[in-house]
Amino acid sequence: MSLFSNVMNAASTSSAFVAPKPLATSGAKKVYDLEYYLKGAAAGGICCSITHGALTPVDVVKTRIQLDPAKYNKGLVGGTKTIIAEEGAGALLTGLGATCGGYFIQGWFKFGGVEFFKINAVEALGDEKAWALKTPIYLASAACAETIADVFLCPLEAVRIRSVSDPDFCDGLADGFGKMLKAEGIGGFYAGMGPILFKQVPYTMAKFAVQGAAADSIYNATGSSAANPPAIGNLGVSLGSGVIAGVAAAIISHPADTLLSMVNKAGAGGEGPIFTRLGRIAGEVGMVKLCTNGLLPRCVMIGSLTAGQFGIFDTVMGALGASKFHFHDPNSD
Repeated sequence: MSLFSNVMNAASTSSAFVAPKPLATSGAKKVYDLEYYLKGAAAGGICCSITHGALTPVDVVKTRIQLDPAKYNKGLVGGTKTIIAEEGAGALLTGLGATCGGYFIQGWFKFGGVEFFKINAVEALGDEKAWALKTPIYLASAACAETIADVFLCPLEAVRIRSVSDPDFCDGLADGFGKMLKAEGIGGFYAGMGPILFKQVPYTMAKFAVQGAAADSIYNATGSSAANPPAIGNLGVSLGSGVIAGVAAAIISHPADTLLSMVNKAGAGGEGPIFTRLGRIAGEVGMVKLCTNGLLPRCVMIGSLTAGQFGIFDTVMGALGASKFHFHDPNSD
């Protein structure tokens, strides 16, 4: 036997010991390996970049309402008209580069991470226990994935908010990075890390847990499943459950979103550590306004954004040839 044959035999024997464990999802054995996770990460980056980028005008108006409610006090439509009248329509695309870039990176780690953590949890627990613990698995997977994603998102979000609150601050993403780095150092990019975690982690936990529960409810109500979808198809289920999840997640995370917008405004909260500044801002604004300023446009934005994300994610996964993971009820066999 040749040396080449010996090497190939050894490699094939070795690979048998490291092959991913098959899981009984949607009634069939499927293997989830590195290729699957990379496809999930890519689909997550694409869906988050597209949806957040498309809603940049809504986010600009929402951020202005949060930062200056006295001026922008006529709601989403009124705020849009004010910005266009004073700064031109182009102002509604302020921070587009930072938004698309930041949320591609965030979506890569968030969606890819959720897939990784929940599948590994199912492998560790087994189908029966995992089915009973679906919601805790969603919550824990989302929290872990979002925390990792926010390490990469925070600097881009800081530049975006600064450019929206001060349109003259920079001439694009690279210019904004340079100016913030020179003026505030690396710490300036992470001034909002505390509130961004406070906002994004509960938001993502609610987003994935509620979407999963809503999708299950739709399947149960129509007597269908992911393997045998209802008349609206799996895409319709993703869109419908995404709207429900988005509105719930927006309400839960809105106070922290308002604080994040405010703390990145130059001079906000005075001097001192980040949580001291946040405390001052919260005391000045009041809890009611933190919970309500800009809430309606944010619900519109996040509801449509989340529906779009889950719809695009499923579509891209299908286009990449990946069969999406679904929890499996062992009692249905």
